Amino acid sequence: MFTRHILLLAVFLYGLTPPVFAAEEYPTKPVRLIIPFAPGGTNDVLARMVANHLTEVFGHTVVPDNRPGHQGITGTDLVAKAPPDGYTLAVISSAYTMNPVTYKLPFDPVKALEFVCKIGQSFLIMTVGPMMPNVKSIDDLLAEAQRKPGAIVLSSSGGFMHFATALFETLSKRDFNIVLYKGGFPAMMDVMGGQVHAGFAVSVPALPHLRAGKLRGLAVGTLKRAEMLPDLPTLDEVGIKGYDASNWYSIAVPAGTPRPIVMKLHNEIARFFTSPEMRTKMTNMGAVVDIKTPDEMRKIIPAEIRKWTQVAIEAKLPRAGK
Repeated sequence: MFTRHILLLAVFLYGLTPPVFAAEEYPTKPVRLIIPFAPGGTNDVLARMVANHLTEVFGHTVVPDNRPGHQGITGTDLVAKAPPDGYTLAVISSAYTMNPVTYKLPFDPVKALEFVCKIGQSFLIMTVGPMMPNVKSIDDLLAEAQRKPGAIVLSSSGGFMHFATALFETLSKRDFNIVLYKGGFPAMMDVMGGQVHAGFAVSVPALPHLRAGKLRGLAVGTLKRAEMLPDLPTLDEVGIKGYDASNWYSIAVPAGTPRPIVMKLHNEIARFFTSPEMRTKMTNMGAVVDIKTPDEMRKIIPAEIRKWTQVAIEAKLPRAGK
């Protein structure tokens, strides 16, 4: 009888004891890393870097799984509704904080995910191509736009790029003809090919074309100059005051994932990207390492949603429920 009571007490106490061993043993099976966009983009490249590294250090395969659709909402929803056990991850970019402004989402963007680790960010470059041989600066571009209101075509695409371009038009106080493409790459290619006048290009795919002289950069869209393009001014420097639009990337898990697992993932991903080798690799790609913790990301997400909501109001972009 005494032994039975001891066993019952042990079972009871075990139920009250936090499963601290869970993070030490995690993972015990393959992990899926959802990429809510098509293969080939920056999200995809970074996600595969993470998957390869975690596979190596954890000893269990982390499988990249591209689930594109609806500006990343389709794949993100899969993660938001997955069991919060650490076996479903996602790579999330800044479009996540813009989608709530223009779409009715099937999940709560503030509460659905736990952002394990912000990895870093790419930046925007305002570029011109052969259609504007005499435009050498942002002042030149704005002068052309003032001389021909609505005639200067800016290439753009959905999601992040659409908001970033609308913010530029609003802050520059000029009237541009913004043409939407299905993706940032074809939008950039048409600037380079002389089909449109100008447009933002994301640093990662744009750098090789800038270095080859096929695109001409006028300014970067961050508040600080880019290390890999130190001669290009920021838009803020040249009079587009307060312009700041960077495309950041983070690994996330479903909300409710045990904190020890979240921090194990954070620590390993942060260690990987802050190594000298990865910092150099990211710089060569045109990206910047910028690690943020889960606690920091909980403040960043709602703040960015508020920022892009205000941009949509000022630029008169269509908004969810409006």
